[in-house]
Amino acid sequence: MQIDNQTVIVTGGGSGLGEATARHFASLGARVAIFDLGAEQAEAVATEIGGRAFPLDVTDADAVGRAVETVASEMGGLRAAVNCAGIAGAARVVGREGKLALDLFEKTIRVNLFGTYNVMSHAARAMSELDPLGEERGVVINTASIAYEDGQLGQTAYAASKGAIAALCLPAARDLAKLGIRVAAIAPGLFNTPMMQGLPPETTEAITSNIPFPARLGAPDEYARMAAHIVENSYINGTTIRLDGAVRLPQR
Repeated sequence: MQIDNQTVIVTGGGSGLGEATARHFASLGARVAIFDLGAEQAEAVATEIGGRAFPLDVTDADAVGRAVETVASEMGGLRAAVNCAGIAGAARVVGREGKLALDLFEKTIRVNLFGTYNVMSHAARAMSELDPLGEERGVVINTASIAYEDGQLGQTAYAASKGAIAALCLPAARDLAKLGIRVAAIAPGLFNTPMMQGLPPETTEAITSNIPFPARLGAPDEYARMAAHIVENSYINGTTIRLDGAVRLPQR
């Protein structure tokens, strides 16, 4: 599917991987709708790229549904959705003094998994109402993480949420195949996002020393270009692609 002149939703588009994706798709001629909890950041990016911002919580299914309906009716037929919204937190199953991490686990699952599922479901329904472009009606791209295979100490919640995103990719693609809608996922490794930028230089150096090649953090634009390629390559479906410089995370 060609991206030019198509409407695309990017969640988490106010910063990090989502921002890079929103900017890249806009540069390719897409009409971009940014779904993000951070209203000011989302509006700033949307203004710069000629898109539209929708400040919302992706865990709110009703809010997501209303926003998707607005995008579909006012921005042209929705053809792609890229889910980048997510959170990362660290806590051991049983921490110091017997502290449990149940609240963190539930919140992480709700944002990363339920939020992704909400957007995917509403977006797919909107896509299903369109006439096909050649073979397909639309594409959904979800964001997993290499932590789904290489989860480190303290990452039970994050790894579980991202593992679920990877696991749902194939059955979702099978569910939506009859509608001409593809589903794929990207599992990014260690990327130069705001979270990484806040680390001390020596910590970043230690992290990058474990990446075989290229021995550096990934650039958000590299994620964005992978997302664009998935949209443009109609034979990518039902799979999770690691984008990681061949790194495998150690236990800590």
